[in-house]
Amino acid sequence: MNEVVKVGMADLNVSKSPNSIRTSGLGSCVGVVIYDERMKLAGMAHIMLPDSSMAKNGGLNRAKYADTAITDLLVLMEREGANKIGLKAKMAGGAQMFQFSSSSEVMRIGPRNVEAVREQLKKHKIQLISEDVGGNSGRTIEFDPASFSLSIRTVSQGTREI
Repeated sequence: MNEVVKVGMADLNVSKSPNSIRTSGLGSCVGVVIYDERMKLAGMAHIMLPDSSMAKNGGLNRAKYADTAITDLLVLMEREGANKIGLKAKMAGGAQMFQFSSSSEVMRIGPRNVEAVREQLKKHKIQLISEDVGGNSGRTIEFDPASFSLSIRTVSQGTREI
């Protein structure tokens, strides 16, 4: 029986085939999967905010922010045997969950999360293979490290694979 490794909000984890890895409740949050095809190993982060500089004083949950979560995920994956060269990524989420009358930057969390994840992937030289971002619906995603398929279940729109 294959297990499903669950990733909570502001959390990250890794999974190796035959197990899959899943996160749910992606609204303006972004679920990013980084994977090593050779090792059939995948890491997933459920990112809530673009940048750790937004953190208030006190304990910083590094998994919450695009910049620190992706760095930590890569360290975790390397410990599991991943080769930093040739890693690939897929992402989903970053919805605009609420309609605001102002176009305030602060309220554009979804699009800013997507942009922040893209920047981090570029910085770490990780190729973004596909994405399902934006819109205004929540998503649940599950990645299979054996087939490199990301299954996206969108509220009211069913499931699709990327």
